[in-house]
Amino acid sequence: MIALRHVSCASLLLVGGLAVPVLAQQSQESCVTCHGSFSDARLGGPVRAYTEDVHAAKGFGCVACHGGDALDLGMTAMDPAKGYVGVPGREELLLVCGRCHSSAGFMRRYNPALRVDQVAEYRTSVHGELLLERGDERVATCVDCHPAHAVKPPSEPTSSVHPLNVAETCGRCHADRDYMQSYAISTDQHDKYLLSIHWEKLSVEGDLGAPTCNDCHGNHGASPPGVTWVGNVCGQCHSVMAELFNKSRHSQVFAMLGNPGCATCHGNHEIKPAGDEMLGIGEGSVCGMCHAPTDAGGMAAAEMRSLVDSLKFAHAVADSLLSKAENAGMEVSQAQFELSGATTALINARTGVHSFAVDHVREAVDEGVEVALSAQARGRSALGDLRFRRLGLAVSVGIILILIAGLVFKIRQLEPAKARQT
Repeated sequence: MIALRHVSCASLLLVGGLAVPVLAQQSQESCVTCHGSFSDARLGGPVRAYTEDVHAAKGFGCVACHGGDALDLGMTAMDPAKGYVGVPGREELLLVCGRCHSSAGFMRRYNPALRVDQVAEYRTSVHGELLLERGDERVATCVDCHPAHAVKPPSEPTSSVHPLNVAETCGRCHADRDYMQSYAISTDQHDKYLLSIHWEKLSVEGDLGAPTCNDCHGNHGASPPGVTWVGNVCGQCHSVMAELFNKSRHSQVFAMLGNPGCATCHGNHEIKPAGDEMLGIGEGSVCGMCHAPTDAGGMAAAEMRSLVDSLKFAHAVADSLLSKAENAGMEVSQAQFELSGATTALINARTGVHSFAVDHVREAVDEGVEVALSAQARGRSALGDLRFRRLGLAVSVGIILILIAGLVFKIRQLEPAKARQT
C-alpha cells in the first residue's frame, strides 16, 4: 500500500510539474463545480474554505495538489492514471508541498521572498524524525500548522501562523494531555506561555516582534533548545546579556551541571519580567537557589544587589528633587536631561549582573551615582533659589503693605485737619 501511494505521488510530480504553471491561470475546474454542490462539510467544505487560501489568490487550482484532470466533468477526472492522489498521505505531503516550495526557480515567480528550505528543515525537526524514521503519523506535518485549504500568510491576522495565533496552533497538540501522553513530555507550555512577559508584550502591547513558540523552537525545523545553546536562542533578542553570560564562569559551570543557561534563572515558557528582587540572597532571589549567604557567590550576589539598590535610591532622590523644583516653576530641564545618564547606568548595571562580576556592576553604578549626585545638587540648588525668591517676595510684600498702611494712616490724619479748615 505504501509503495502504491508513492507511485501515485510520483505520477503527481510528473503530471503536476507541467500543470501547475498553467493551472495558476485557470479560473474554474470541474473539481469546484462538483464539490461545490455538496453541503457535506467533508466534500464541499474544502471548496468553500479555499476561496480565501493564498494559493487560490495566486490562481492555483485543486489539481495542483491533488492531481487528476481538471477538464474532465466525470468521475474519470479522479483517475490515478491521470496523476490523481486524492488526500496525500502524511509522508506524501512533504513531496506535494515541497514540489513547489522547495524549488527556488518556481517560487521566484510567485513569492521570491519565501524560503525554499522548509522541507529540508522539517526533515531535521523532531516532527520530521518521528515521521520519517519511526513512521509516527501522529506528529505534525505541513497541514497541521497550515490548514490544507485555508493557508494564509503570517501577516494575515486570521492566519494560523500569525504571531498572535502561533501559540494556539502549537497548543492544539502540545496542550492536549491525552494526545501527547505517549510522548511523555509536559503539556503545560501553552498555559505557562500565556502568563509570560513575552505573551504580554505580544498580545497586550501589540509588539509582534516579541517571541512566540517558533521564535525559540524554530518552525519547520522545530526542536527544543539544547542545554548548551539556550543562550544562543535567547541571545537573538537579548544579545548583550548573552555575550556577558557566555564570558562568565557560570556559562561553563551551568553546561557542566546540565543547567539550561538563561532558563535556569528566568524559566523557559513562563518568563516573568526580570526584577531586582531576583538578585541577591533574600526572598524571591534566584541566586539563593544555588548559593548560601556565606559563600563567595552568595556574598557577590548580595553586594551586586546592594550596589544596584544604592543607584536606584540616588536616582530616586534626584528625580524627586528635580520634579519638585520643576513643579514649582524652576528651570531644571538640563539637569533632568543629564539625569538620564543615571538611568542608562542603572540599565547597564542590571545588564552587567549577567557577567556575575561585582566589579563590572560597580563600574556602572559608580558612574550612575556620580550623575545622580550631581542632579541632586542641581535640584537642591534650584529649590534653594526658590526659597530665596519666596523669602524676597515675602519681604517685598511686607514692605509694600507697611507703606500702604502708612499712607492710609497719613490720609486719615489729614482728613480732620482739612475738615476744620472748611
